[in-house]
Amino acid sequence: MNKLSLAPFQGITDVVYRSMFMKHFSGIDKYYTPFFTGIQKDNSKSLRSDEIDPRFNDVNIIVPQILSNTADEIIRFANQCKSMGYPEFNLNMGCPFPRVANKTRGCGLMADPNRTIAMLDEVCDNIDGIKFSIKCRLGYYSEDEIFKFIDAFNSLPFSEIIVHPRIGKQMYTGEASLEMFKELIPLINKPLIYNGDIYTVEKYHSVVENISTDNNHTMLGRGLLTNPFLAEDIKQISDNQNDRQTRLHDFVVSLYVERLHHAGGSPKIIGSMKELWKYMMNIFDDPQNVWRNIKKVNHLDEYENSVEKIFNEYKVII
Repeated sequence: MNKLSLAPFQGITDVVYRSMFMKHFSGIDKYYTPFFTGIQKDNSKSLRSDEIDPRFNDVNIIVPQILSNTADEIIRFANQCKSMGYPEFNLNMGCPFPRVANKTRGCGLMADPNRTIAMLDEVCDNIDGIKFSIKCRLGYYSEDEIFKFIDAFNSLPFSEIIVHPRIGKQMYTGEASLEMFKELIPLINKPLIYNGDIYTVEKYHSVVENISTDNNHTMLGRGLLTNPFLAEDIKQISDNQNDRQTRLHDFVVSLYVERLHHAGGSPKIIGSMKELWKYMMNIFDDPQNVWRNIKKVNHLDEYENSVEKIFNEYKVII
């Protein structure tokens, strides 16, 4: 059976989401954290949080991710992750948002191959005892940009290369290019992982049958945020607990309560819950009305009442 991992999403798939997801659902073998930045010194403040603390994260299935364009910072991050017991870390070369890419970070690294490859060389020369993986796109401006990285991908000791086959300028519009991904398979000698547009079991099977890589690992992203049962369905894990309406309700409430506790009761958590609802609304029988019940709430009691109304009036249809 194919290994399944969860892609990182800033503001959504934090330590609270991951722990609650693991409690309520199964089927995911590996989780990548949202990216860390600002690792300016050893024991940086950003790494002294529950988000990466081994007491709250299983280091064997959680992969910390960094967003950076500086070898020193990436090396520092790798060493700190290693000291915490993590066997692997990941570099974000795929974030398409202009505020990131325009600073030659994330997907912006793909548009500057000479500088980026020199940076990757330096990192690989100065880390040991921890696996180094990359998550990238086909390029930022053009899907041909990735071909300038093939020699580096093959010669440097990356543990895996995760490719979302779009360019950065596309953001999430259009379709992920299976054809371009297939072109890369014979060219890259590292485990190559597909990520992009898998929303259903049928699409999953269509993708895996088309790409036929040897490493049996696929990354789920927006499809899993939309439908938390997707990994279970792909792996045909028996749903022998409560009905899905009840299971989803229990997950949403548990996630909210845990976020609230984690944030010391701050109503700011409503923002992260809304971000998740933008995806989850689509598995209800009336997505637009579900979203109307959520989008304008600003207070905790309003949010709580809206959630109960949604589960009382609308049906989960997956």
